[in-house]
Amino acid sequence: MAKANPIEIQKDLKGIDYPATKEDILRHAKKNGADKNVQQLLEQIPDQEYAKPTDVNKAIGELE
Repeated sequence: MAKANPIEIQKDLKGIDYPATKEDILRHAKKNGADKNVQQLLEQIPDQEYAKPTDVNKAIGELE
């Protein structure tokens, strides 16, 4: 799977309120038109609450 650009991911999550659960993050990314690659990566992150955007990027980085 191709790596996603952290900047692209944060654009897809623009406007989300943290802390946010994995479900919140997925729903928000889809609403903002995230591409399939980003959605697939977000589906793989641990099911937990994320306090800030860098926590999401860190979780994605640990997948790859």
